Amino acid sequence: MADIDAVLAGLTTEEIEEIQAVGPKGHLDRHLREALDRAAGGPDAARGLYVLDGTVNDNGGQFYILRDDLSGRIFQSQPTRS
Repeated sequence: MADIDAVLAGLTTEEIEEIQAVGPKGHLDRHLREALDRAAGGPDAARGLYVLDGTVNDNGGQFYILRDDLSGRIFQSQPTRS
């Protein structure tokens, strides 16, 4: 599994801001999942750092959110919204 420090270091400022904009439990679109994978080393390298949230969209697709420990690191200086 990817190292959280390495992933955070590999994300651009804009990508971190996009993640912060969706919130600690916000749904990650494909672009953000790909950014996390790239930062972790390549395709699917960050799997496990984003997880299914248990809901399904209108097309039958599943939603991904940040794993709690990664979310905590990104949002450590901001209040957590539920």
